[in-house]
Amino acid sequence: MAATNHFSGTGFSDALTVLLAAGIVIPTFARFKVSPVIGFILVGIIAGPFALGAMAQAHPWLETFSISNPEGIEPFAELGIIFLLFAAGLHLSFRRLATMRRAVFGVGAAELLLSAGLIAIGMLAIGERISSAVALGLALALSSTALVLPIAGTKSPVGKAAFAMLLFEDLALVPLLFLLEVMSGDATLAGFVRTAVGGVLVVAALLVGGRFLLPGLFAQAARTKSPELFLAVSLLVVILASLATGAVGLSPILGAMIAGILIAETEYDAEVETVTAPLRGLALGIFLITVGMRIDLAALIADWPRLLGATVALLLIKALVTAALLRLNGARHGTAVEVGVMMSSPSETSLIVIGAAASAGLVLRASADFWTVVTAIGLTVTPLLAAAGKRIARRVDDRSASTDEISGAGRTVIFGFGRVGQMVADMLAAHDKPYLAIDSDIDGVKEARAAGYSVQFGDVSRGELIDRLQLGHAAALVLTMDDPVLIVRLAKRIRGWCPTLAIIARARDTDHAAELYRAGVTDAVPETLEASLQLSEAVLVDIGTAMGPVIASIHEKRSELRAQIMAEGKLQDLPGLGRRTARDSAPK
Repeated sequence: MAATNHFSGTGFSDALTVLLAAGIVIPTFARFKVSPVIGFILVGIIAGPFALGAMAQAHPWLETFSISNPEGIEPFAELGIIFLLFAAGLHLSFRRLATMRRAVFGVGAAELLLSAGLIAIGMLAIGERISSAVALGLALALSSTALVLPIAGTKSPVGKAAFAMLLFEDLALVPLLFLLEVMSGDATLAGFVRTAVGGVLVVAALLVGGRFLLPGLFAQAARTKSPELFLAVSLLVVILASLATGAVGLSPILGAMIAGILIAETEYDAEVETVTAPLRGLALGIFLITVGMRIDLAALIADWPRLLGATVALLLIKALVTAALLRLNGARHGTAVEVGVMMSSPSETSLIVIGAAASAGLVLRASADFWTVVTAIGLTVTPLLAAAGKRIARRVDDRSASTDEISGAGRTVIFGFGRVGQMVADMLAAHDKPYLAIDSDIDGVKEARAAGYSVQFGDVSRGELIDRLQLGHAAALVLTMDDPVLIVRLAKRIRGWCPTLAIIARARDTDHAAELYRAGVTDAVPETLEASLQLSEAVLVDIGTAMGPVIASIHEKRSELRAQIMAEGKLQDLPGLGRRTARDSAPK
């Protein structure tokens, strides 16, 4: 009797293929320090309906290693995108969103609309109808959240710029789909109003309910000390939020992001991120496999000139638009180039928009199939684009560093770029304030420049370098070096040259702060003093002391130390310990 494969033709074989891919691709590519993104897409190509899937009819034993039902695993791919946006929300907070509003609704909106407009013009040039050109322009102008965020992160200057634009695109997805319905004549004003009102009510309910319910819910899960229960609660929150936004016509990924932001406001965000990371990685892998399944290598080879030309033209348009907008917004050359190249490929949501446009009759099926393949190719090469963008950005930065004049005019100049200097730069960047950092550690400078910081190599003890910086026209000078003697010497010298410049200096202790005030600094911040006061405040609060008396005693102690510094420095006014203004800095 012939043996029967009980798993063939069932969903189990598809699940087996995905799990086998995860077990092989992730460790193999990690060993060679290559992104597993390419590996998952290759698995989709090989196991998909155009390769092993097509051969499985003649060779039934291949069904175990192929994907027999591509449509069946696509919902899991959508779940991967939902978890990715949930993870992005975990790195956000309402305060951070408020600080990003200019980048999100300014640069993000301009990037999407300008890219879509140029792409639509190109579509008209090759013979597409106006409705088709607009729909395809909007679809292809989107960039891949699922691939760019894991590569770029959200903390570096490159990651922050990319995340702001991707966030706007995710928020714009629902209005874009509604616009396609309007263009096809299927949408009504009543439907739009109903969706808008329902969306506002659901989002408000999520924000209010999440603020009051989530801390108690996760507290109960934490008391059980069960990672499984914590994972179950996390999944419940994400899925309920996604279902709520999806039920009123909004995108489920919007609900997932709101859930992540709400959890980020609690003390459980780190644990939630940890327990959901494996599931998120597997779901993202499934999505990438579905991308690979859309690529027909035979058709690709047969029509490669058109596909290659369309892909290259699309990448160039988006890269140039994104890089130009970032430069106009004040980003460094290297940052603008890296983000532009990395975000030049289409998005996973481009597939959704193209499909919706084809279903609405705005785009012919043949044209939709062609641009679907272009999108899949673009998604496949995204990791390669990210690597190429980083390499090009380094060359651009090195060339600009060797040709551009070092000048601090209009910027805050930071001397020293260790942990303290980097934190100051991060805060300045968060508030869109230009800066220039100078450091003498060439390896540290290279690493910082690769991460997107505006840093130049130089020895600040040399008078020629300080002359080139034009400190008289700088917004402020921050001295962060771990060299007390050098800081005092620089403060005296620069104060003599620039009597009105705001000079903020890092001090070792109160004695060093007094010496710096005598040297003419605007503000001296004793690191040991502030750390000790914050530590004391935390201890007193944690052992049960009321917050009011604690804050009062902290202020009293700080006043005592200010008086001590005033006496030691022979100052006429009390020092502010970091709270003085530039107007107070002029020598008496």
